Amino acid sequence: MKRIAWFGTGLMGAAFVQGLRARGHEVVVWNRTPEKAVALEQFGARAVSDAREAARGADRVHIMVSDDAAVDALLANIAGAIERDAIVIDHSTVAPGPTAKRFESMQTHGIAFLHAPVFMSPTGAREGNGIMLACGPEDVYATVRDELAEMAKDLWYLGDAPAKAATLKLLGNQMLIFVVAGLADGLAMAGSAGVSPADALALFERFKIQGGLEFRAKKMVAHDYSALFELSMARKDVRLMLETAAAGNTELHVLPAIAARMDELIADGHGQEDLAALGIESVPVESTV
Repeated sequence: MKRIAWFGTGLMGAAFVQGLRARGHEVVVWNRTPEKAVALEQFGARAVSDAREAARGADRVHIMVSDDAAVDALLANIAGAIERDAIVIDHSTVAPGPTAKRFESMQTHGIAFLHAPVFMSPTGAREGNGIMLACGPEDVYATVRDELAEMAKDLWYLGDAPAKAATLKLLGNQMLIFVVAGLADGLAMAGSAGVSPADALALFERFKIQGGLEFRAKKMVAHDYSALFELSMARKDVRLMLETAAAGNTELHVLPAIAARMDELIADGHGQEDLAALGIESVPVESTV
């Protein structure tokens, strides 16, 4: 059984604490809003109002707070209280640049540090399901690998590149946001033509979009723009979507920006290339050195 200090008890942090307690770990919790930490005492956690008190004596220090500023402020406060052999694991969704600087700062202070953001729901956090990314020194990761594996069914070690997990976490969230925003436009467009949201969603019981996303992603990464669905034809379809929405007096918010980008690329001579050409000026070319 490990003595764990957990900082940040929002929806996800609180769920992780519940899961850790269910697995028998001693957990001391701190949150900027003390009441949220106190609420976890019903699960056997001990709430404290002083962040440094939470860190003292802990084998593992887990952080899950709002942003880079909150992580840095917390670490500045507790650095002197972290035990020499403790490992600090930051699960916060933060930016790549500040994360890399954080690794440097922790090394200067002699603190073992990992960044381990997650893709999961609060239920997944309680039950140890979902995905956890992890990056940092391999020896540090090896020390806590089994413990992290209890917290996430799919534990993915990305090596010691300090910003990689932060970058992939943002990419995953970006895709989720894009898809949800596109779905909002799509349901609005369908509704403008008299198709109910429930009937519209029935499409995705048969049309599995994931395969198309993976296929286009591979073409973009390979810079393969050989046409299977020409950009110009996709633009025609976007025109039909916009016209359908307009006919129903429905405003779309995401699709007009996509149409404008398509127009730019077509004007630059990419109309006969594949839809993947949307990434032609954006996706970096991999170095062969």
